[in-house]
Amino acid sequence: MRIDGTAYRTIWPEGGGTVAIIDQTRLPHDFAVVRLTSLEEAAHAIRAMLVRGAPLIGAAAAYGVALALRADASDRGLERACATLLATRPTAVNLRWALERMRALLVPLPESQRVDAAEAEAAAIADEDVEINRAIGLHGAALIRAAAERKKPGEPVNVLTHCNAGWLATVDWGTALAPVYAAFEQGIPLHVWVDETRPRNQGASLTAWELKHHGVPHTVIADNVGGHLMQHGKVDLCIVGTDRTTATGDVCNKIGTYLKALAAHDNGVPFYVGLPSPTIDWTIADGVREIPIEERDGREVSELTGRTADGRIETVRVTPDGSPVANYAFDVTPARLVTGLITERGVCAPSRDGLLGLFPERA
Repeated sequence: MRIDGTAYRTIWPEGGGTVAIIDQTRLPHDFAVVRLTSLEEAAHAIRAMLVRGAPLIGAAAAYGVALALRADASDRGLERACATLLATRPTAVNLRWALERMRALLVPLPESQRVDAAEAEAAAIADEDVEINRAIGLHGAALIRAAAERKKPGEPVNVLTHCNAGWLATVDWGTALAPVYAAFEQGIPLHVWVDETRPRNQGASLTAWELKHHGVPHTVIADNVGGHLMQHGKVDLCIVGTDRTTATGDVCNKIGTYLKALAAHDNGVPFYVGLPSPTIDWTIADGVREIPIEERDGREVSELTGRTADGRIETVRVTPDGSPVANYAFDVTPARLVTGLITERGVCAPSRDGLLGLFPERA
């Protein structure tokens, strides 16, 4: 996607054992590229959310394995790399998927071939992610076009999204925002309501940033405005992303997604999920009971970072000293509240039958 006219991916190899990433913790006020050269640096980038979003986490983990093998290509080195990376974020299933794919490829190979094979496979995972998300965009754009046809000529389709599931959450294009970008490129009038998405404000800081730089009309809103907008007919459809989706269509996404789905259901607003197939966890059926929910540092809730009037980046505390803080990073939206899953193979019902209709090889 574009930043002031220049095309970027979120992660790319630079050769010689270096992988470049966009440091998302410094957005929207500072665009910075960080170079990763070791397993430890890759693990830190995932854990500290320099890279985030389930698809990008998977690609970063694959590149992390490749970096690790440059230092130790033995069986022990491979297992250490996979274990270290797997422990960084517990919720996003793409992390486990990418590591299992890397391990399956690399274990049978002699040590002398592992580094080149790992680098090639990491690049393949990244390229596949781009194509998956591009396809999600085309399928989802058809839903936006259908909504546009129900409106007065020239009146924009209002899409509400939550958190950041744009190109910054993937290698390129995004999941929930891929349909928005595809529709925008097709000339369909649209406007995006951008939830701020506390506690890390990934909507206000990341989604708004990438939409602005790509030229997509948008408005940032407080998290709790969505229901009000739906009550007054100002939302035509919701599209969110997912960090893990069960085989039965339950969707785990950034905390607050469940509340948006409830509001959409109450107001008859279609609620869609951009779902790349590697994010489907075919091993579980009950998202509420079986998906582990990451609990992060309470300072993400009690502190806010922003730019002061004189240009300094400062962090301030917004809660009383000594007040306990809980920071649940995700929640689960039951399939009954989801209108449809937008996958790279088409749109399906949020159910086992719906998913198997598009992915029959998983039966």
